[in-house]
Amino acid sequence: MRVAIAGAGKVARSIARELLVNGHEVQLIDRDPTKAGALSSTGDVLNVLIGDACEISVLDAAELGSCQVLVAATGDDKVNLVVSLLAKTEYGVPRVVARVNHPKNEWMFDEAWGVDVAVSTPRMLSALVEEAVSIGDLVRLFTFRQGDANLVEMTLAPSSRVVGSRVGDLSWPVDTALVAILRGSRVITPSADDTLEAGDELMFVANEAQEPALASILSV
Repeated sequence: MRVAIAGAGKVARSIARELLVNGHEVQLIDRDPTKAGALSSTGDVLNVLIGDACEISVLDAAELGSCQVLVAATGDDKVNLVVSLLAKTEYGVPRVVARVNHPKNEWMFDEAWGVDVAVSTPRMLSALVEEAVSIGDLVRLFTFRQGDANLVEMTLAPSSRVVGSRVGDLSWPVDTALVAILRGSRVITPSADDTLEAGDELMFVANEAQEPALASILSV
């Protein structure tokens, strides 16, 4: 897979390293030659382009149209929005992931600006804190811009009404899917015959409108 990353700061470089380790081709774009050159010795699968990712000529030089994913990972929300919009509207990049630096700007990072997935570090950290300490409460971990869906989690309290139930015997709300059960060190792909236990961490992808119904099913 070919991935373009706008920005070459610490976050962008970390993403690039992970993608390179996983065998993907990475096109890094940044105006600062010092930052962009920090990964230049990684190998042929990394291409470094010095330039402003908000300029069409630079995106043309990066051959953005051949990329399957664009990651807008600069430290400037305005730049990330502009790059996302250009990637989607001018080059038809199938998947656009954008970094949200300031939570107050999160509302803008949607399909209107070409963003498929918005990643807000402050929101993710707060969700992980909630997830770590909450038992019996539905916690939203991640928002998918397509389909108004969220990744949500609940750790089952011993008194939850579904403890002891088989997955196949439960009726989840519409547009809701149980995607994983975390039990101790195990990651379980749910099957109809799996029985839910107290302390299980259930991971769902659910439409936002269905979250109250899901919380009701899982409650004590």
